[in-house]
Amino acid sequence: MDKVCQHCQALKFRNEAAGMCCASGKVVLSPLPAPPEPLLSLLTGNSDDSKLFLRKIRKFNSCFQMTSFGATKICDRASDGRNFETTFKIQERVTTRCLYNFIEQAEERAIVKLLENFLEDHNQLLQLIKRVSPRLQNDKYQIVIKADKVPLGEHAGRFNAPTVDEVAVIMVGDPVDKRSIKITRRDNTVSTISDLHRSYDALQYPLIFWQGQDEYHLNIKQYDPNTGDYRNNKVSSMNYYAHRIMVRQHQDNYILRYRQLFHKYIVDVYAKVESELLRFLRFNQAKLRSEEYIHLRDAVAGKIDGNLNPNDIGNAFILPSSYIGSPRNMQEYIQDAMTYVRHYGRPDLFITFTCNPNWEEIQTLLLPGQQAIHRYDLTAQWQKRGLPHAHILVWLKDRIRPEEIDQIISAEIPDPLIDQELFDIVTKHMIHGPCGAFNMTSPCMENGKCKKNFPKPHTNDTITDIDGYPMYRRRSTENGGHTFTMRLPNFPNQVEFDNQWVVPYSPLLSKTYKAHINVELCSSVKSIKYI
Repeated sequence: MDKVCQHCQALKFRNEAAGMCCASGKVVLSPLPAPPEPLLSLLTGNSDDSKLFLRKIRKFNSCFQMTSFGATKICDRASDGRNFETTFKIQERVTTRCLYNFIEQAEERAIVKLLENFLEDHNQLLQLIKRVSPRLQNDKYQIVIKADKVPLGEHAGRFNAPTVDEVAVIMVGDPVDKRSIKITRRDNTVSTISDLHRSYDALQYPLIFWQGQDEYHLNIKQYDPNTGDYRNNKVSSMNYYAHRIMVRQHQDNYILRYRQLFHKYIVDVYAKVESELLRFLRFNQAKLRSEEYIHLRDAVAGKIDGNLNPNDIGNAFILPSSYIGSPRNMQEYIQDAMTYVRHYGRPDLFITFTCNPNWEEIQTLLLPGQQAIHRYDLTAQWQKRGLPHAHILVWLKDRIRPEEIDQIISAEIPDPLIDQELFDIVTKHMIHGPCGAFNMTSPCMENGKCKKNFPKPHTNDTITDIDGYPMYRRRSTENGGHTFTMRLPNFPNQVEFDNQWVVPYSPLLSKTYKAHINVELCSSVKSIKYI
């Protein structure tokens, strides 16, 4: 990652876009401050307390967060029903925090006490609430944290003193903006908090934003690197958070040290980015000329259903083809794909290329004590399960003849005496599972059988199929095939595996990229449908 942005000194890989880090100089943010002790030591992973803290960091964060996600359904709960987060609670003192978050170990309680003292000394939002709460003489009062730091209807110039109390206003019966945060005393009422509020991130992630500082909001102006002035254009949430998570020269971006809490944070802000985009599309339908779409005209005209009443039609919002995953976006992809097929015929190779977390490019960027799973800013993960991977269809100028398949694709364990490097790569990256009798809980198992039909049958020759993938050559040991042994969990001895478990691969690609790269010969256009 040796490409340096000339504007913000962000480090990027060679082919990453110039504007992905700071919109080519339009986004200028102050770096996150380095956390002081004891939080700094807890983030290093060197001591036993630090390792415990990092392993259960989301649990410790939930002890102090003052907001949480709303939900209509709680999924994947633990058997004891404890695997969920509370909603809009301000907790007081260590005992209450620990009881509420099911923290029982003495070592964990000690960390909670340490963090409580730390945040009381440094977090301006907690200090604000503690300072203002005694002024509330009865339960009719509310503390309101304004989204724009200005009471409704007042002029901004009257409320710009550089004091911490400017983030709050004591209100009695006054109207409250929908983006304001209302803190109600001794009342079970739950209020939702806009994700556009400047205090949203600090309330949700007090361990990351330990000062309680402002984060993203709608009024951050873009910077003009040519004139040195700020423009009226506003910074989008996408550009803001892209700037936040970048690695920069001569800076330690502490947000990247928070492991599972960092995972939650980037999932949360991604939802915020998507919500902001959807809101933009909703309120800019006229610019998209949505009234021109034929399906809407048909619906209003009653062509779809002769008894249709136009008054029963709700507000339809059209997503443009540029919105990833929308029906028009997917339709555009399939039309592009079918254009290739119409011109070139069926593809020749179907390649599934999976990231190797041990690549040097990833390992050299990990912070001390980290693994690749802690840094999804490096290995962008879009899959439901497993490592990032890409599906690739390839058309070859010269078609592969049946007698050439074995020269290009192999489904056998290499001979270690001929090519030890390829043998090591295949036995490490290209063995399926193992599943079945070796592991009935493998993700590929369904109704007691492997969905990928492993182990495959032995065959001495590759057999092509008119309407599917070939049966690749998988020789048994009696006919010249090779084996290797590996140790499996819950098995006392090493287990021997042969060619029945090999995922088809290209020796050239495997040796070049040293990763799991499944290569299949396409016999039909069905692979287009799968993509």
